[in-house]
This record gives sequence, C-alpha cells and structure tokens, in this order.
Amino acid sequence: MASRRELEDWVQRWLQANRDAEAAGDWKPLADFYTDDATYGWNIGPKEDVMCVGKKEIRDVALGLEMEGLENWVYEYQKVLIDEKQNEIVGFWKQIANKSDGSRDEIYGIGGSWFRLNDQLLIEWQRDFFDFGHVQKAFMKLIESGDLTPTMQKRIERSLAGEKLPGYYPLGEAPVPIW
Repeated sequence: MASRRELEDWVQRWLQANRDAEAAGDWKPLADFYTDDATYGWNIGPKEDVMCVGKKEIRDVALGLEMEGLENWVYEYQKVLIDEKQNEIVGFWKQIANKSDGSRDEIYGIGGSWFRLNDQLLIEWQRDFFDFGHVQKAFMKLIESGDLTPTMQKRIERSLAGEKLPGYYPLGEAPVPIW
C-alpha cells in the first residue's frame, strides 16, 4: 500500500495533469496514469453504461472520443478524499463549459471520479458519476445558445441516430461491472 504522503503527491500530479489537459484541449496524455489493464467506466442514464478496458481503450475512447467537442470545458475538482488503507481516492468536480461570449455554464449537481491505485500508484480502475439529467439539460441550453461545438453536435446526432459508439453497452452488459 502507498503511504498517505505518496497518495497526496499523486493527487497533486493528477490535478496538474488535468489542468494541463484542459488548457491543451487534449486529455489523452492522462492515459499515462493508468495500468495497462485498467478499467474506466460510468453510467449515462437509464439505458447504457460506458466501459473502457485497458490503457489503449481508455486513451482512445474515454480520454479521446468521449472528450472530443469538450475542448472548451473544465472539470474543476472541488474536494478530494483519500483512503490510504485501500489506495482509493474520490474526487468531486464541477463540469463547466466556457462559452463563446466569455461566460460559463456549470452543470448542476455532484460529479466525481472514484479511483483505485495499485502499489506503483497507477490507476487500476476508475468510475465516474454525475447527474445525467442535468448534463442533458446543460447540453440542450448549449445547443439553444449556439455554444455546443460542431464536434459535440455531430456526436450527439450519431448517438440519437442509434449509431453504436465504442465502449457503450446496454445497462448491465459492460465487460466489467460499473460498481
């Protein structure tokens, strides 16, 4: 098990890497924080879960395809809890869209990431949670105001058309349990 100090240092590296990814509009470099066989998943409403298995799929799907169109977003961590007995960390964040007029729209509700790290301080698994209803509402407001990026607009259109997106599974059918 890692020491409390090691986990606190990891959190600071993670937070800085996230700020760097937001500034660059590219989250793929975060893949360096994961084990080769890590899993990363979240629920997206009453019908589907997303689950990425392995560092490559995490980089390509969770940190790549899923973040396309969100280049103007930030995920400000508000609070981080560390459990050094289980090498687990929970970070609570806000999802904030920077709009073209300089204002910001924040998704209401609690969002966060739950991580388990191995003894080398690499993420073995990550599960995200957020209020899907409020995410939908925020995206509708961005569509109405014209602030949804064209990339995200196309992604939503593909999803509404029923296109199978990588990493998406019917509820309860992901290759690894969400919880």
